[in-house]
Amino acid sequence: MMQRRDFIRMALYGSAALSLPMAFGRSAQAQAIDTLKLFVPANPGGGWDQTARSMEQALKAAGLIKGAQVTNVGGAGGAVGLPQFVNQWKGQGNALMVGGMVMVGALIANRSPIKLTQVTPIARLTGEYQVVVVPANSPHKSMQDLIAAFKADPSKVSWAGGSAGGSDHILAGMIAKASGGDPKKVAYVAYPGGGPAQAALLGAQVTCGISGYGEFGEQIKAGKLRALGISADKRQPGIDIPTLKEQGVDVELVNWRGVFAPPGVKPQDRDAMIDLMAKMNDSPAWKEQLKAKDWTPLFLAGDDYARYIEAENKRIEGILTELGLA
Repeated sequence: MMQRRDFIRMALYGSAALSLPMAFGRSAQAQAIDTLKLFVPANPGGGWDQTARSMEQALKAAGLIKGAQVTNVGGAGGAVGLPQFVNQWKGQGNALMVGGMVMVGALIANRSPIKLTQVTPIARLTGEYQVVVVPANSPHKSMQDLIAAFKADPSKVSWAGGSAGGSDHILAGMIAKASGGDPKKVAYVAYPGGGPAQAALLGAQVTCGISGYGEFGEQIKAGKLRALGISADKRQPGIDIPTLKEQGVDVELVNWRGVFAPPGVKPQDRDAMIDLMAKMNDSPAWKEQLKAKDWTPLFLAGDDYARYIEAENKRIEGILTELGLA
C-alpha cells in the first residue's frame, strides 16, 4: 500500500517544492501573529491534540507567533467538531483546525453532511505509523497469538481505538482481512480520544488497542503496555517493535495529519497561513518535535494539498466499503 518511508519523504518534498513558489508568491512577509487559534475536533490527549500542542511550542520557539489558543471539541472522529468550525469560525484568518486521515474516514462512516471540502486546506504536516498493543499482563505475546484468538472467537477480542471509520478502525479491519478473518466481525470499541482508549487498555477493559506510536510510546517504554506490531514497511529506528508484515500480516498503513483554515477566509489570509506552516516546517523547533514523537514529515501545501484531500476521500471510501465499514 504505502511506499517506503524515505521514498515518501523525498517524493512529497519534491512535490511540495514545485508548488511552493506559486503558493507563496502573493504572501506577505509575515510578522509574528499575536494569537493563533487552533481548533482540535477531539478531546485532549490524542494525536490531533498532540499535533496542536507541538505546533504551538514550535511556532513560539521560532518566533512566528506570540501565543496560541487551543479549543478542543471531541466526538465521532471530528464529525462533532467540524460543523462548529465550519459554521462558527467562518472567515477567521488566524485560525487553523487540525485533522487528518481519521477525520476523512470518520466523516464517511458517520455519513456526516459536513465534508472536509467545506474548509480551506492549508498543509499536510506529518505521518505516523500505527501500533497494536495489549495490556502488560495480557496472555497475547505476539500478533500470532492475538490473531489466533480473533479467528477462534471474534466476539471475545475487543479492539480499542479512535472513532469509527478512522485509521485505527481501518487497520483493525485490514488485519482481520489479511489474516483470513471477517472484518465485519471485528469487535471495535470507539473512544473519543487517545486518553480514554489508553485508560481502557490500562484497566484491562479491552483486549487490545490501536493508535499512533506517539500516543502509546510512553506507556510502552514504561512496561505498562506491550506492543505487538507496527504498521510500517520496515523496522523503525529507535522503535523496537516488529512490523505486521514480518509477522505474516501483509498490511501497511500511515496516518497523516494536517491543518485547515475555516471556510470564507480571504486569499491573503490563506497564503499567510500556508507561509506560516512552511516556515514552521523548516524550523529546528519543529524538527525537534518530529524527532521526539517519531512523526514522519510529510509536508504538502496549498493547491497540491487540496487535490490530495480529494483523492484521499475517494481512496478511504473505497477501503471502508470493502471492509464493510461504510
